[in-house]
Amino acid sequence: MVRANGAVSLRELARVVQTSEVTVRRDVRALESEGLLDRRHGGAVLPGGYTRESGFPHKSHLATAEKTAIADVAASLVQEGEAIVVGAGTTTQELARRLARVPGLTVVTNSLLVAQALAHANRVEVVMTGGTLRGSNYALVGSGAEQSLQGLRVSRAFLSGSGLTAERGLSTSNMLSSSIDQALVQAAAEVVVVADHTKLGTDTMFQTVPTDLITHLVTDEPPPTEERAAGELQALADQGVQIAVARPGPVAEQPEAPKPARHDVPLPGQRRNHPTAPALRPAPGPGPGPVADLAPRRRG
Repeated sequence: MVRANGAVSLRELARVVQTSEVTVRRDVRALESEGLLDRRHGGAVLPGGYTRESGFPHKSHLATAEKTAIADVAASLVQEGEAIVVGAGTTTQELARRLARVPGLTVVTNSLLVAQALAHANRVEVVMTGGTLRGSNYALVGSGAEQSLQGLRVSRAFLSGSGLTAERGLSTSNMLSSSIDQALVQAAAEVVVVADHTKLGTDTMFQTVPTDLITHLVTDEPPPTEERAAGELQALADQGVQIAVARPGPVAEQPEAPKPARHDVPLPGQRRNHPTAPALRPAPGPGPGPVADLAPRRRG
């Protein structure tokens, strides 16, 4: 499976071979000791995974419940009439589906999938960058995409990536993807990273957003066995990142409900006003499950 897809999650492996994640994790360690793969938090990749990137078909089937919960919480940050940028990725695609209900919204994106999710939202204006199409993730990249963002100013950038650590921040395996994401960051007053727990503690080749420029992180709760991922979350909080942990709930059909209240952020301004700012707290409302907040620890 790793040879076919470039990466695979422990949960998916356990499902396919019909065994526990504990057993799969032990076997993955054995395969790593033989040099057949590299372990990553929540999964495994081919050796040399710093430069290896999974394609969209594989990513779209990983952590789907978690991505849905993350998208629900991230969408509660966006208010009517706002202008934002949304980068490429399967999690940002889920976010875009929820943004279709926000009236007066303007979304600038380099992602064909994000634009497609918003194509029929008659109350949302979609602005696409130029650039060259990168087929593996359906994103526009290159100098044309970056130049189209010059002079742009919006309230927030919503980005995903291949890895996230407290030391280096958000990173990706592709240089062109990194460059366009950096341009999206420069256009925004704040940066919101949306990433499931399998990205925590993973460090890939090209830095996208250094930790000190990340305002919010919306993620899911790491399993109890993923101690390093949980430690990475706390390390990010200690550096001033406001963290919301979304917990997936049971899948159920729900009628469309009024948009929940949201955490207001002054605009424009610095991406982070205070290193110990209050943690992100989306207001109670309909959603997939409860949201936990991880506040920065007080120093000294």
